[in-house]
Amino acid sequence: MLLLLQHLPLAIQMGYLAIFGLIMGSFLNAVIFRLPLQLYRRWNEEAASWLKESSTRASDERGWTQSLWQNRSHCPQCSTLIAWYDNIPVLSWIFLLGRCRHCQQRISIRYPMIELLTALILVIMARHLGLNLAFFVTIPFILGLITLSFIDLDTQLLPDSITQPMLWLGLLVNSQHMLVPLDSALYGAIAGYLLLWSLYWLFKLTTGKEGMGYGDFKLLAVLGAWLGWQMLPVILLGSALAGTLAGLIYLLVRRRSLAFPFGPYLALAGLWALYYHHQLMYWAMSHG
Repeated sequence: MLLLLQHLPLAIQMGYLAIFGLIMGSFLNAVIFRLPLQLYRRWNEEAASWLKESSTRASDERGWTQSLWQNRSHCPQCSTLIAWYDNIPVLSWIFLLGRCRHCQQRISIRYPMIELLTALILVIMARHLGLNLAFFVTIPFILGLITLSFIDLDTQLLPDSITQPMLWLGLLVNSQHMLVPLDSALYGAIAGYLLLWSLYWLFKLTTGKEGMGYGDFKLLAVLGAWLGWQMLPVILLGSALAGTLAGLIYLLVRRRSLAFPFGPYLALAGLWALYYHHQLMYWAMSHG
């Protein structure tokens, strides 16, 4: 696939990549919606087993029995299965005017926005990094960060079922020196976890409150495994600035503070660090 794309005109290359991004964005929508439900179902069953109660009925009523891979997409309002021609990324939403064909209830604009966002990020990264092997191995990294961001926004969860494979994949990729040397990736994973773990306990011992979740530690470890320990200060600074700005805007608009997830800002800073990776690594090495 890589060799075929490299011999095509640039516009066609980006067109193919955009279509791929839209399709993957549609898949990410399903993961973002279904994976937390599966987690809730499992936790519900575990709690029920401790309480010696049955959780099957509750799981069925809340739709927690959906499979991530087997079940077809359905309307979140009327549960009608969505036909393939109503499930074309972006176009179906526009054609149906953002409503379900059967119940006419509104379907959130977030679904096509995630599809467009996924396509846009992949195209931007490809244009900047080039259509090479290093870019293609980062596609799971990019898709994982998008998925984690929206799951965290919805539920304040960063599932281990995504962060752990991303961590090991980052180390595997960098075992071949795709982005950074393996020692930089390994130290990045360790330092990424320990940095936020230390801040968590410092904040908790000082204030008696929890400032972040363990999922944030694991996400920063993922970023360190993919981008190297040298990028961690940049990622932490960028995510802190982005989170502070978002918090101030919310405070000005809503006139009240809110506990918000940190994962999306870590992911945003990670994508920014990936985009400027070569420049930032050169700067880090020259000032190290």
